[in-house]
Amino acid sequence: MKFFVSTGEMSGDLHLSYLVKEILKENNQSVFYGVAGEHSESAGVNIIQDIKELAVMGFTQAVMKYRFLKKKAYEYLDFIEANNIDKVILVDYGGFNLKFLELLKERRTNIEIYYYIPPKLWVWGEKRIKSLKLADHIMVIFPWEVEFYKKHGVKAVYFGNPFIEKYQVVKNRGNEILLLPGSRKQEVKKLVPVMLEVVKKRKDEKFLLKLASEDHLGWIESDLKKYDNLKVQSEITLVDAIKRSKIALAASGTVILELALMGIPGIVLYKTNIINEFIARHILKLGFVSLPNLTLNEEVYPELLQRECNSVKISSEIDEILKNIDKMDTKIKKIRKKLSGDEIIKSYAQYVLKGSSARDD
Repeated sequence: MKFFVSTGEMSGDLHLSYLVKEILKENNQSVFYGVAGEHSESAGVNIIQDIKELAVMGFTQAVMKYRFLKKKAYEYLDFIEANNIDKVILVDYGGFNLKFLELLKERRTNIEIYYYIPPKLWVWGEKRIKSLKLADHIMVIFPWEVEFYKKHGVKAVYFGNPFIEKYQVVKNRGNEILLLPGSRKQEVKKLVPVMLEVVKKRKDEKFLLKLASEDHLGWIESDLKKYDNLKVQSEITLVDAIKRSKIALAASGTVILELALMGIPGIVLYKTNIINEFIARHILKLGFVSLPNLTLNEEVYPELLQRECNSVKISSEIDEILKNIDKMDTKIKKIRKKLSGDEIIKSYAQYVLKGSSARDD
């Protein structure tokens, strides 16, 4: 069986790699091609487009890459036809994958399409559900999504969150404050200066800045050596970084969920440019932005967005969390419990392999 896969960011690539590994365990004759990154390549995907070339954040950057992505979409369609692909798995990356889905259905009505981890339409606008409905199967990883799609006449399959099987609670932690500015250039350039103000303000605390890559040092204009209470590392794993830390300050994204599943409290930070802020405030439907908060429908992890993302506010939230650490720990445990399931990734893999008959089960 031949699969074509399409994702566009590191988090999607990670989830895709889990699924590919499990499908290959169930059926080692499966062959994967597509648009993915190093995690999926290690799992067994033959890469025809590396996602490093696709990195897009925000609306202004997406507009600049529109022509490039449109050209790529038609290249992928040609590849699918030339190689007699049986099934397509789309993972997240809604800005591209929803349009790609439309093109797929125009050209290949007989191909079976799975949308694994569909875009957050409760944030980005429910009108796009018309495109999503073109997928033969929709597989979600958060429980509230099932009801959301049901309201729109869409059946969504949910077995649990795959990260449950990948992340264990870190019970013995250190005393540092972990800084996670994200993996995109725009995030690092926006958030690191704010984080350094916190480092300067709290001289009695020890901080650990974990960068996604050593190359990202080139995106930071400040001289990091002048901060005696700061250590900078890129090679350390997230798990080992958490073992050294008591709390984390992190860019909004998948990492917040990873923190929650490993049991560490933290603060969500988000800062973007003026154009993106305007669109976010006036067009998008924003409630909570972080996945742990959405899971419990309450603010477990404080969210400091835009103007609130400043050193004074961050420092105040750190003090508040450390004063009420037991209360926050209890809520974090509830997040893990709500996202649990049995043989989660295996169940998604079996569903994909079973094919169209799975919808009727």
